Amino acid sequence: MDLSGKVAVVTGAGRGLGRAYAEALAQAGAAVVVNDVDAEAAAQVVKTISEAGGRAAEVVAPVGTAEVADLLVGTAVEQFGRLDVMVTNAGILRDRVLWKMSDEDFDAVVNVHLRGTFTCARSAAVRMREQGTGGRLILISSPAGQRGNFGQTNYAAAKAGIVAMARTWAMELAKAGVMVNAMVPVAATEMTKTIPAFGPVIEESERNGTPFPDWLRKGEGLGTVQDVASLVVFLASDAAEGITGQAIGIGGDKLALWTHPQEKVTAYADGGWSADAIAGSWHGSVGSQPETYGVPAPKA
Repeated sequence: MDLSGKVAVVTGAGRGLGRAYAEALAQAGAAVVVNDVDAEAAAQVVKTISEAGGRAAEVVAPVGTAEVADLLVGTAVEQFGRLDVMVTNAGILRDRVLWKMSDEDFDAVVNVHLRGTFTCARSAAVRMREQGTGGRLILISSPAGQRGNFGQTNYAAAKAGIVAMARTWAMELAKAGVMVNAMVPVAATEMTKTIPAFGPVIEESERNGTPFPDWLRKGEGLGTVQDVASLVVFLASDAAEGITGQAIGIGGDKLALWTHPQEKVTAYADGGWSADAIAGSWHGSVGSQPETYGVPAPKA
């Protein structure tokens, strides 16, 4: 997979998934703009890429505003001459149940995840359309955005919105040759270590280098951050031409395509539905097989 000549921006690339994306893109030959709010972390990633023979530049700034988005795209153009790939990975967590979540908790997460994805993608789209050679928007979502997750009103809403934006932008940018996809990664990170079924296994692997067992890699689709980075490289490559508007999951040994929301069961009533008619038919028609919700509990 050769990305030589391509230039990418990765937000939130100082550690974890973002760092894995940036390093994998650089290893495949792309020049990378490394963004993070942690100056030391961003500098370390740039150093690692440079020492391995790659090209990288850092931008230390929090995503969310149009000014930072323009700075990221501008840095790519100034340092490396163009922009081909935008990976919107930056994120934060402020987990609270609904009745305890403050306005500040909600706004902070939505600003980084949802607005940050919007502003960075918009700035990238403007540049890619000007270049006239297509491009890639790779938007990082989450299983929480696909199914909901306890205590994550803000995060789940933002991640669901990101997939909706991917579908919308795939249509809007099709004529410009810009492919837009949402990634749904699952990997061992500081966040997944807090899940009781995963924590001990991840910590043992970090201490002893023990490989993750099959029940985790296959059953749960959870592995290392390097496992999921390969999808970013693929989506950034010429091999992914024509793949757009999709939500694609990856983790451990599992690669998956998520469905789009669609009508599952329909019923009709002449003249429309009264409340009594809905009540009388619900359990025997459209409500006979209700959808599940929430991220399924891990099974060791």
